[in-house]
Amino acid sequence: MIARLFCKTLPLSLLLCASCLGGGLSPAAHAAGPVTTQVQPEIPVQATLPNGLRVVIVPDRLAPVVSTEINYLVGSAAAPAGFPGTAHALEHMMFRGSQGLDRDQMAAIGARLGGSYNADTTENVTQFFYTAPAENLDVLLRIEALRMNGLTLAADDWAHERGAIGQEVSRDMSSPGYVYLARLQSILFAGTPYEHDALGTRPSFDRTDTAMLRRFYREWYAPNNAILVITGDVDPARALALVRSTFAAIPARTLPARPEIHPGPVHAQTLRFPTDYPVGLVAIASRMPGQNSHDFATARILSDVLSSQRGALYELVPQGRALLASFDFITKADAGIGIAIAAFPKGSAPAPLQARMQDILHGLRENGVPADLVEAAKRRELAQLGFAANSISGLAESWSEAQAIMGLQSPDDEAAAFAAVTPEDVNRLARQVLDPQQSITAILTPRDAGRPVTDKGFGGSESFASVPDHPVVLPGWANASLLNVRAPVPAAQPATYTLPNGLRLVVRPAAISHTINLYGIIRQNEDMQEPPGKEGIADITDELFHYGSTTHDRIGLQKALDDIAATESAGAEFSLNVLTPDFERGLDLLAENELHPSLPEAAFRVVRANTAASLSGLLRSPDYLFGRAMQAAVSPPGDPSLRQANPAKVMKLTLADCRAFWAAAYRPDLTTIVITGDITPDAAYRAVSHSFGPWRAIGPAPVVDLPPRPDSHAGVTHVTDPSSTQATVSLPESLGIMVDDPEHFALNLGNEILGSGFSSRLYRDLRVRTGYVYTVRSHLSWKRHRSAYSISFGADPGNVAAARAAAVRDITAMQTEPVSESELTMARAGLLRSLALQSASLDTIAESYLRFSNLGLPLNQNDIAARAYYTMDAITIRDAFRKWIRPADLATIIKGPATAP
Repeated sequence: MIARLFCKTLPLSLLLCASCLGGGLSPAAHAAGPVTTQVQPEIPVQATLPNGLRVVIVPDRLAPVVSTEINYLVGSAAAPAGFPGTAHALEHMMFRGSQGLDRDQMAAIGARLGGSYNADTTENVTQFFYTAPAENLDVLLRIEALRMNGLTLAADDWAHERGAIGQEVSRDMSSPGYVYLARLQSILFAGTPYEHDALGTRPSFDRTDTAMLRRFYREWYAPNNAILVITGDVDPARALALVRSTFAAIPARTLPARPEIHPGPVHAQTLRFPTDYPVGLVAIASRMPGQNSHDFATARILSDVLSSQRGALYELVPQGRALLASFDFITKADAGIGIAIAAFPKGSAPAPLQARMQDILHGLRENGVPADLVEAAKRRELAQLGFAANSISGLAESWSEAQAIMGLQSPDDEAAAFAAVTPEDVNRLARQVLDPQQSITAILTPRDAGRPVTDKGFGGSESFASVPDHPVVLPGWANASLLNVRAPVPAAQPATYTLPNGLRLVVRPAAISHTINLYGIIRQNEDMQEPPGKEGIADITDELFHYGSTTHDRIGLQKALDDIAATESAGAEFSLNVLTPDFERGLDLLAENELHPSLPEAAFRVVRANTAASLSGLLRSPDYLFGRAMQAAVSPPGDPSLRQANPAKVMKLTLADCRAFWAAAYRPDLTTIVITGDITPDAAYRAVSHSFGPWRAIGPAPVVDLPPRPDSHAGVTHVTDPSSTQATVSLPESLGIMVDDPEHFALNLGNEILGSGFSSRLYRDLRVRTGYVYTVRSHLSWKRHRSAYSISFGADPGNVAAARAAAVRDITAMQTEPVSESELTMARAGLLRSLALQSASLDTIAESYLRFSNLGLPLNQNDIAARAYYTMDAITIRDAFRKWIRPADLATIIKGPATAP
């Protein structure tokens, strides 16, 4: 529930895996922050080394954390003809070792750092990013310098990585959304290097060898083709000196000519795809300006206008014509894609919705967009720029985007571009890009999935020889920085209050930017709180908060928020992101929506019908059946968690049912609000008391926690997914241990070794050594009275049995022998540092406090965990795995092709 709070406003294109195409709807894609928004501004340092390496250092004192992001100005557009995945393949090989740092050392360092490290490849840029404690900046820079100057590119390493990257291709090709977007890109950019997406294809990888990768590496991976961005708690002068000493000896190279992108005319056509989505989609796509275009700011504003909840496209939802509707802008350096998208119920004809969408786009093209929506979009974009300093890694991403992709000097230039956009600019671009003669329409129609089939056994087994473990000796320069793990120091605690009505308020001030974030959650559980026969009423009630309050209707409330450039959502999970001067006004609007929702009859009928229509497809979709099978595998028959709404039940619900549920389930004494940002605790308490203090609970508090459950047992369930080429596998079981049991720390630390990172045993044995899977993780989930353990991976169907057998062997090894001292040291260092890194973003700080509150844990739970990890030994971990993890009881749930074993 908490996770949804932080991602519930993600764009619809994520449903279609837009990020797979390498362009961009990343979380910080337009959260770039001008330095002038900082409360205590520090001037960024920019320099160019003699070898051409461009360096940007942006201080951010939010936490003792640093992010580095090195941007190589090359991507899939520069790949050799016929090998579209070359840049992507080289990105993977950058983690396979270099002269002075082999692959095992790199993985060990990453684990000890405790931060996040990864990479992505787009058409024009390949990025490698690390987030770690600020004291380890020297380690991050040394890694990047070694990779820039002497990548190993061994044939054996590529053979293994080729298998793993093939799994990634299979995973993405299993998504109908990805297939659609890949086809769309091939049409819009035919005859250009953008014709193929950055992922690549299995045939091209099969024909790729290390000689080709080495040639691409030598041509493009040079200091004069890179921009290094450093953000966080650093001294700019010292950081720059460290960069100079680390990178200065790497020579510049002569770069090849860059590919040019000049797409030809587009002719209207309609594509049709079957999908495993629970709803159908109509998508009308157009080519848009790229991020380095002078029209990019105008394109962003046009996109915001078209997706506005006050706009004609979104109006299809409250009218009952669409289940959802939006406009998404997929950005690339030299071009972009705009997609108007709307959903229709499974089994319904898409033609009426398609016609209405075409009419809307035609009207906007001919008559222009509303000028007030243009101004609202500009205010919103400018306000969003101020939030970048609230995340150290997000700040690195926004500066990387500005310099490496957009060709700007800083995000301030982006702000100036937004400010200069006029309604006339937006209308001019709308006439250009919304031309129906150049649009590509796609109809994605749901098809039935196979029914889950339960078996008694897994069906065949396969074994393979294990590779002996060996100690990993770190280079001296890394040991000097990472060898010692310091005893944890308790963190400063937030201010906490309990209002007279029982509402809990947590305040964590941060004088970083002139912004304030508020996140709230009401402890609810529809499985326990929906009356018998009223399944679905919780979701309907939550959805009705979008329809305004008793003071402002839907449009009026959204306009009031637009006037102060605030982002707000209400319901069981609620939030507010607002500039400091407008906090009290924004808080009043949030409280008005949360405490006095209008719950109108007309909107109820639309939401009820949409919910029933969505359910008709959802209940037969592979993803739903997969999740349902996992829940059934760990729950006893008749468990409340197995309750499920259906269309017939939903259509019998009434507005009175909705109002009764709202009155019973929305209570201040079950509510926690967390506020972070530019505000004092006293000011936050006064404001929340004013806005939320009058809220009153009626009657005794309901029971919202599911009861403890017995141990689950093994079984196998197959869910056929006709659109999938890869099997998605989950091995779940229930656990008897609760989150307040101190032994759960031993399981957490052991899981870090077993399956929770790049250097884990599962990752090593199932991906690095065999290439059987692309991703694999083990996961512990905790609730107040329930917990569970699971392993998940994606694999070709023929590899599922071997991957499962290897995973079980790794679990058994955790129970048989104590983990090695080096593994324990690495996991301890990683977890302790990762706990510290949770303070590197105001969002993650708030998320932690909400999670602890929801679990009934103290807010200093991270300090308690740190002390436990610091003193824990290998015997304690082994004994906890023996006591609580049951390999023989792991269920097996497989979603994939009908040929899955």
